[in-house]
Amino acid sequence: MPAPDVSSFTHSHQFNHVDAKAERNTRRVVLITAAMMVVEIVGGYWLNSMALLADGWHMSSHALAMGLSVMAYVFARRYAEDRRFAFGTWKIEILGGYSSALLLAVVAALMMIQSIERLFAPAAIHYDDAILIAVVGLGVNLLCAWLLKGEHSHEHGHQHGHGHGHGHDAHHHDVNLRAAYLHVIADAATSVLAIVALVGGKLYGASWLDPVMGIVGSVLVARWAWGLLRESGKILLDAEMDQPVIEEIRDVVREHFATTVVSDLHVWRVGRNSYACILGLVATSAISAEEVRRQLAVHEELVHVTVEIAVV
Repeated sequence: MPAPDVSSFTHSHQFNHVDAKAERNTRRVVLITAAMMVVEIVGGYWLNSMALLADGWHMSSHALAMGLSVMAYVFARRYAEDRRFAFGTWKIEILGGYSSALLLAVVAALMMIQSIERLFAPAAIHYDDAILIAVVGLGVNLLCAWLLKGEHSHEHGHQHGHGHGHGHDAHHHDVNLRAAYLHVIADAATSVLAIVALVGGKLYGASWLDPVMGIVGSVLVARWAWGLLRESGKILLDAEMDQPVIEEIRDVVREHFATTVVSDLHVWRVGRNSYACILGLVATSAISAEEVRRQLAVHEELVHVTVEIAVV
């Protein structure tokens, strides 16, 4: 007896597509950041500016972290059809974002330690040259932020355009891209703090501003790192059972299957706005899994649904 044709029942398990433009712009930002990093580190050592040096080392970690973001895009694209990945390669991008957040936290700690040391052991600062380098660094950071921000705006506009009336879709973004963007914004913030510290030191002789601004910058960066760690960590650990789609699934069961209750429910993200779902039901009258999937289809973010039914 011939085996049944299952072609109409199978589908791709790649639920997310790498944005080629986001990958290209992130690569450009890495190259620009690396070049400015060298200038700021050399300038900081040469001119004895803790704020400038902290900004330079801070920028070096960002270049590395954004390099991880680029690698995540590359690997996610390269292994998109690899059947070893049960639900596609999207979480490679999330892993890249999580790794970037860890590096951001390390940078915050190093900035704090170096700034405290310089607070108790001040050194003469060549203010004019240091201010010039800090201003150039800020300009570079703003250019990089503009390159990445364009992709942020595009992705949110795209999400709004393909929703089905459920507002929570728009809140899901490219975590890997957001990681790169946060690194650039953190760079810009520390550049601004460095400029404030250097100008204050030059005009008012307040040399203590340089390390104090380094401390302020480290706290700011640590807050961003923690936020990104929480967001990416929840996705990696499948700890998103508090998402609105969970209650929407239960609502569908209550509204369309009066004699049925949910006995088991597992939902996890397999793409930026895509979820897989395992739904266990206990019914007192016969219902079909196909009918349950048809009713759930109104929620377009549910891209892989498995239904188990026990009739009692």
